[in-house]
Amino acid sequence: MTLKMALFNSHLTPCLQCHYVAPMKRAPSGLAPIIQVQKGASNSLYRQVYEGYRKAIVDGSLRPGQRVPSTRVLASELGISRMPVLNAYSQLLAEGYFKGRVGSGTVVSKSLPDRMGKIGPATAESKRPDQQRRRVAKRASKLASAEGFYRSRGLGPFNVSQIGFDCFPLTLWNSLVTRHARNVQAKSLDYGDPMGLKELRESIAEYLRIARGVRCEARQILIVSGSQQGLEITTRVLLDPGDRVWMEEPGYRFARSVFAGAGCVVVPVRVDGEGLNVAAGAKQCAGARAVLVTPSHQYPLGVTMSASRRLQLLDWAESNGSWIIEDDYDSEYRYEGMPVTSLQGLDRNSRVVYIGTFSKVLFPSLRLGYVVIPEDLVERFLAARFALDIGPPTFHQAVLADFIGEGHFARHIRRMRLVYAERRNALIANLQDQFGSMAEITGAGAGMHLSVVLNGIPDRELSLRAAQEKLWLAPLSYFYLGKAAQQGFILGFGSTSVEQMPAAVRQLRTLVRSRNVA
Repeated sequence: MTLKMALFNSHLTPCLQCHYVAPMKRAPSGLAPIIQVQKGASNSLYRQVYEGYRKAIVDGSLRPGQRVPSTRVLASELGISRMPVLNAYSQLLAEGYFKGRVGSGTVVSKSLPDRMGKIGPATAESKRPDQQRRRVAKRASKLASAEGFYRSRGLGPFNVSQIGFDCFPLTLWNSLVTRHARNVQAKSLDYGDPMGLKELRESIAEYLRIARGVRCEARQILIVSGSQQGLEITTRVLLDPGDRVWMEEPGYRFARSVFAGAGCVVVPVRVDGEGLNVAAGAKQCAGARAVLVTPSHQYPLGVTMSASRRLQLLDWAESNGSWIIEDDYDSEYRYEGMPVTSLQGLDRNSRVVYIGTFSKVLFPSLRLGYVVIPEDLVERFLAARFALDIGPPTFHQAVLADFIGEGHFARHIRRMRLVYAERRNALIANLQDQFGSMAEITGAGAGMHLSVVLNGIPDRELSLRAAQEKLWLAPLSYFYLGKAAQQGFILGFGSTSVEQMPAAVRQLRTLVRSRNVA
């Protein structure tokens, strides 16, 4: 018989770089609790296995419906003969702890014979811990709570974090994912470059040089899992506990958590119509070690930092030996005037660390962003990155590299710029129609959100009420570190279609009328 015929007729399938292996079968599998068996103990092996399972079920380690291993597998794992395991399983089945399912193996029964200590975590009946003896880091108490953040998030109108999901080229993206999934190679299972996939970094560098005026090469780019991790790594490299950091007031609340976690002191510097007020910051704290800014589309007010303020900030950083952290989170979308060059592109003294993300231009769950690092700091950033999580996952980096390299990314941005401009215009028109002069609209010239100032309303209370109606309003006062100078809402328009906009704004107007205390 020829080799070809032998392979055709055999139940074995060839595997490259290994021996022939049997094709994988779908078979029920389960996890075994930690069972200590002792040969020669007073308790028989059967009894030890039985007691081990019964205890795990009663204290909740094994839950109703959970699969357990086959008797053959468990006997092999415990290093004993199969007979004691068969006897233990028979007893557990007879007493109702186990239930056998044809074709699905053996599972923990959903109706148990005794309820010693309710099925659940073993700590359910334990004594309440003494909080005085359970010390945690002091800086942990300074982190912003995420509870309110998640309560005010969901699918629906005005959610700031949402993109136009209905317009994303899913078919194209799926084809790229499939292409890479079908061509996984052994070497791709190893750790990747801690800086990120070279092909992706080259694509990003080219894009940033052309579209954002960023001065960079691929060797300066660090791939991260979103801008929040980029800020975390940047803080680890540039700042020490006790360092003072300027932050825009109001500003991105979760950035404060990063600085607080590093033991830094946040100095809120007010934002006006030209962006961060550099003169006010210098008067408050001239010797700050760093500043975090969103100059292209300030978060949350949405203003664009003027050219004069940008130059002032660069001069301040150079004269004080300070760092500028530029968060350019949604600068790709601009609807009025000429594109604004990045602050990093104006920097001639390598004082700016530039952070970007694909959460807004593609989709949030991709969890890919990047940091453009001054060349002399690349090794420091690489060391910090390695200490944090060794490196980024490689699969979606490769998919994204193709998405950019084949021109799909540029086409997607051009298309979405038109879509978002249309949705922004519809939001503005409906706000003006429903609120008139009562509402002051700011930050509508760029990005995927705008702010509506409605002083005299309890914006936090109304945002919680709105969430019950699937209307997702981010309260403006929430983003002030000190006393809130303004109240109102940050309205995202990325995921709200033109057709949905009138009803959503009317719903907002009804909500504000119900609690307008002005």
